[in-house]
Amino acid sequence: MIDLRLLREDPDRARASQRARGEDVALVDALLSADERRRSSGVRFDELRAEQRSLGKLIPKASADEKAELLKKASQLAADVKAADAERDAAVTETQELLQRLGNLVHPDVPVGGEEDFVTLETHGTIRDFGAEGFEPKDHLELGQILGAIDVERGAKVSGSRFYFLTGVGALLELALVNAAIAQATAAGFTPMLTPALVRPQSMAGTGFLGQAAQDVYHLDKDDLYLVGTSEVPLAAYHMDEIIDADKLPLRYAGFSPCFRREAGSHGKDTKGIFRVHQFDKVEMFSYVLPEDSQAEHQRLLAWEKQWLSALELPFRVIDVASGDLGSSAARKFDCEAWIPTQGKYRELTSTSDCTEFQSRRLSIRVREGKQIRPLATLNGTLCAVPRTIVAILENHQQADGSVYVPEVLRPYLGGREVLEPVAK
Repeated sequence: MIDLRLLREDPDRARASQRARGEDVALVDALLSADERRRSSGVRFDELRAEQRSLGKLIPKASADEKAELLKKASQLAADVKAADAERDAAVTETQELLQRLGNLVHPDVPVGGEEDFVTLETHGTIRDFGAEGFEPKDHLELGQILGAIDVERGAKVSGSRFYFLTGVGALLELALVNAAIAQATAAGFTPMLTPALVRPQSMAGTGFLGQAAQDVYHLDKDDLYLVGTSEVPLAAYHMDEIIDADKLPLRYAGFSPCFRREAGSHGKDTKGIFRVHQFDKVEMFSYVLPEDSQAEHQRLLAWEKQWLSALELPFRVIDVASGDLGSSAARKFDCEAWIPTQGKYRELTSTSDCTEFQSRRLSIRVREGKQIRPLATLNGTLCAVPRTIVAILENHQQADGSVYVPEVLRPYLGGREVLEPVAK
């Protein structure tokens, strides 16, 4: 959530942010009104309680005649205090509910618009000309079958659509990617973490995933637990309700977890293969920093993502995501999109978001600097979303005979293999 004081001081900034997101601008005014009622009802309650305490001191000292009048007044005052308390609680509840619905304030440099209104910041690597090499590229699913690496038919038989098995070198390739990604993150100073896949409602809500993203979240009704769509959720909630000393910042974690997404809004999209699935594994970077350091940390997370994709020898571009495609928690987001040859376009592989103080306020995570205690900033960045990375590796590094070149960074984790060979039929 955002700072209410900032909202009161500069409501036009919040209105502009809502407008840029394509969301309800009237929410800002409704929130300002509720906040005014919250503050005025709080003052009213405090005044009545003070009067009640003063009256309580007079009653024991009063004469019999005066006491009856004072007791009558005390009775009315008690009713007024109770009503004021209820009014204050209602205003506090309404303010919090509205505040939970308001997205983070969009960074002023973010391009305004929807999904297609991003700005390309950088392009890396060279797109292969398969025609010049004399063969037509195969898609990742065909390559996965040739290599004995991917089985979507049995995935669908066992679990339904958008599920899959990684088999043989496919399973080994996932493990190699995870180990190489964790090795890079550890070398960069991240603490590796294996995180829970199930979290309580306050953890999911605190990171902002029960708002506009709620339709993609799996919920276990019987246990009132949520399956995470990213280890960002447990990593953000790891320090929930804590105060962290400033000299311990930055705190950087690299979480590995299974991730679960309904993909409710993706009917008919990427139904072939393993690009868009309900369950996948991911290595996620997460940082806690001072608010004034968040933009610099955002660039660092992006640099680590670029380092990873470059090590995998993939052609990719970096985009500045437009305001309407940010998600409620992010003030700014950069995506790294790898070239997918058979689709003839770039597709998202990694993403990094600066969430400023939005999540820390919701999760009550603060930093202590001397006598000052204030919210800190949180940031997240995908290092390796495994299935999509496998798609990009298979398609970009395929050879005419169906074998696949192994980037050097992965070879130590694949027994020294330089090539993934087709399986014998």
